[in-house]
Amino acid sequence: MKILVRATNWIGDAVMSLPALRAIRSRYPEAEITVLARPWVASLYEGELAPDRVIPLAGAPGLRDLPAKFRLARSLRAERFDLAVLFPNSLESAALVYAAGARRRIGYARDGRGPLLTDAIALPKAGEIPKHERFYYLELLRRAGLIETLPEVASIRLDGAVDARRRGAELFSSRGLLAPVVGVSPGAAYGSAKRWLPERFAEAARTLAERARGSVAVFGSAAERALCGQVAEASGGRNFAGETTLREFIDMTAACHVYLTNDSGAMHIAAALGVPSVTVFGPTDETATGPSGPHARLLREPVSCAPCLLRECPIDHRCMTGVTALRVIDEATSVLSSRC
Repeated sequence: MKILVRATNWIGDAVMSLPALRAIRSRYPEAEITVLARPWVASLYEGELAPDRVIPLAGAPGLRDLPAKFRLARSLRAERFDLAVLFPNSLESAALVYAAGARRRIGYARDGRGPLLTDAIALPKAGEIPKHERFYYLELLRRAGLIETLPEVASIRLDGAVDARRRGAELFSSRGLLAPVVGVSPGAAYGSAKRWLPERFAEAARTLAERARGSVAVFGSAAERALCGQVAEASGGRNFAGETTLREFIDMTAACHVYLTNDSGAMHIAAALGVPSVTVFGPTDETATGPSGPHARLLREPVSCAPCLLRECPIDHRCMTGVTALRVIDEATSVLSSRC
């Protein structure tokens, strides 16, 4: 049997969908499973045991790069997939697997794509399943009859974390960073409302690195380089924003002593690697998209307007300004102590 799994488009969502991918492998242990993923997500699956291979998804999202998408659909059609499972909700993802000729096509009935699916699954209503997003992907499989019940998923872990940690330590050493390393991701793709204050990130990271007699590494996208540079300069750390591939970022994160972040893809990576981490939450809902595992901690200032789910704060950003650097330092110290 040949199975195609269309991966989600963002790192955090990809991590949260891993239990569903593994459930497909458990259901079909002898199948050949191929993951189709955007290039900026594909490296997440390197070292994962559930898929047999990963195909980078050619072409820009939406209606752009249609020739590239036609070529991809033609190559996928030659594979003769028996089953395609769509984790994204987009019409585009359904159109591609339809054009690829997958015999059975499973996805949620959203964005008018029902006619393109053989199994157009009704969306779960509020309260029907546990709130965390990992169960959204698992429920798709349950409603399609691929699994009987939702499995218990207390935490999500990346396969190959030990090897990633070794590679990350080598990368830090080659770049002259003294271990132990405090990792920091001060950015967030959703909007500025999700970002804790950069000067407080710097203060917390500097203090933790000084206590550990180590160093600070700041990570982010190329678009976040200025923000990360501000944190790196104030903390005495090294700015890696825009300088690492996803694979290098995962490996270096795995080698970190502790990780400080906002609600972001970096948060999910650190938690899934088992790295002690502290996340500052503000406008988003940790019960839906928070990190999992005993070494992932989060801090939230209890304000009446949060979680608001807004991209930009219309008032005074009190959910973030209320969290002090000392609280983050204390929480990081606590999670490090509990791991010993």
